[in-house]
Amino acid sequence: MTLATYIFGVASAVLSLAVVIEMLRRRRLRERHAVWWLVAGTLALVIGVFPASLTWAAGLIGIAVPLNLVFFVSVAVLFLVCIQHSAELTLLEAKTRTLAETTALQEMRIDALEKLLTAATNQHRESN
Repeated sequence: MTLATYIFGVASAVLSLAVVIEMLRRRRLRERHAVWWLVAGTLALVIGVFPASLTWAAGLIGIAVPLNLVFFVSVAVLFLVCIQHSAELTLLEAKTRTLAETTALQEMRIDALEKLLTAATNQHRESN
């Protein structure tokens, strides 16, 4: 590994962590969404600072090419992010359906009350 790739790896990891932390700070990203990005950024920083740790981890797991471990972990993190977003999307769809049904029922009640009020007003006018 050349000095340029070492510096690029560390700078990329620090930049990704800084972006996630800044988005958290500005409330553009919620904590539960940032967990996997923080894990990925931290792993990237550890591997960037200690490149031998990637070779060690790949050997420990039995992966011949350490770069394949990077791809596997990257895909695994993205898979977990997708699962998390799918679960939250399902919950939001259920809440949206409930809100739409509640709104429709309330509109029906309001229409019924308006009709009763109109009928009562007309009846009152006719009796006077």
